[in-house]
Amino acid sequence: MPLLSVKGLTTTFRTDRGVLTAVDDVSFDLEAGETLAIVGESGSGKSVTALSLMRLIAQPAGRIAQGEVIFEGQDLLKLSEPEMQSVRGDRIAMIFQEPMTSLNPALTLGVQVGEPMVLHRGSTWSNAIARAGDLLDRVRLPDARARVNAYPHQFSGGQRQRAMIAMALACQPQLIIADEPTTALDVTVQAQILALLKELAREQGTALILITHDLGIVARYADRVAVMYGGRIVETASARNLYRTPRHPYTSGLLASIPRLDQVTGRRLIPIDGQPPDLARMPPGCAFRPRCPRATPECDTTRPALTEAAPGHWKACLNDV
Repeated sequence: MPLLSVKGLTTTFRTDRGVLTAVDDVSFDLEAGETLAIVGESGSGKSVTALSLMRLIAQPAGRIAQGEVIFEGQDLLKLSEPEMQSVRGDRIAMIFQEPMTSLNPALTLGVQVGEPMVLHRGSTWSNAIARAGDLLDRVRLPDARARVNAYPHQFSGGQRQRAMIAMALACQPQLIIADEPTTALDVTVQAQILALLKELAREQGTALILITHDLGIVARYADRVAVMYGGRIVETASARNLYRTPRHPYTSGLLASIPRLDQVTGRRLIPIDGQPPDLARMPPGCAFRPRCPRATPECDTTRPALTEAAPGHWKACLNDV
C-alpha cells in the first residue's frame, strides 16, 4: 500500500468572476521514502495541491470539492479539525516557500523549531530547545547550538530555510511537503538546500513531495515527476524517463526552455508561446490547446484523460509526441 494515495482531488475557489477550479481531478501515489517532484508554471495548481493535502485551504471562499487523500490508510479529508491538527507537523510536515514570512519574527529559532516536539511529543521546553539546537546543527546552520536564542532577522535567507527544514524534521515525519523551498535563494544555495533536504529524507526514510516551477533543479533529486498544467496532472513518469522521453508537448516545451550544459554552444532557448489558461474560463477541450504546436481539431473539444503511454509513464494528450 502506498504511503500516500491521492484520488480525484478537486479544489475550487469562489471569486467575483465565478468558481475557479485550481486543482482538477488530481490523482497520484507516493511510496514511503520516495521523492516526487510536482512541477509547472506559476498558477498551474502546484501550491494549492500541497495546501489541499494539508487541509489548509482558506475558507469559505476555497473548498476541497471532492476526492480522497489516503495517508497511511486514513482519509485525511474525513478527519475532524483537531484530528488533522495532530497530523500536521507530526506525521506530515510542510516547508513553505518564503521562510521570512513563515517564521515568527518575535520568537527565537529554538522556540519555533522546538514547538512541534512540545505539541506532539509532550516534551518539556528545555528538552525541546536543546533538541532544536541538535536539529539546527544537523541542517548545518553555523554555530547552531549557540544561536538557538537568536531571532529570524539575524539569519540569511538560506539559513532561515535551513531552520524551516529543521522544524519539519523535529518529529521525524513520514512525509515532508516542500513548497518551492528555494524560490527566494540564489542558485548556489538552492543546490545546497535541495541536496540537504534529499539527504535528510533519505536518512530518515521520509517521503518527500518537492513542488517547484523549475524542471531544471529537480533532475538530480526526484525519483518521479508529475507535471501540472491548468490545475491537472498532464504527465507523470520516473525522472529519468520524463527527461529522456517527454510524452506531453507542455513537458517538451518546458525542457526546451531550460539552458543545458550539453547543448550546442549558441543554441537559442525556445520559449512556450502564449499564457497559462484562465482557471475561471477553462476551454472545453485540452487546456494546452492554444499554446500547443501539435494541436489538432479534436483537441478543441476533447479533454484528454491521463493514460499510460509506456510502462509507468502517463500522459494526458491525444497525440503522440
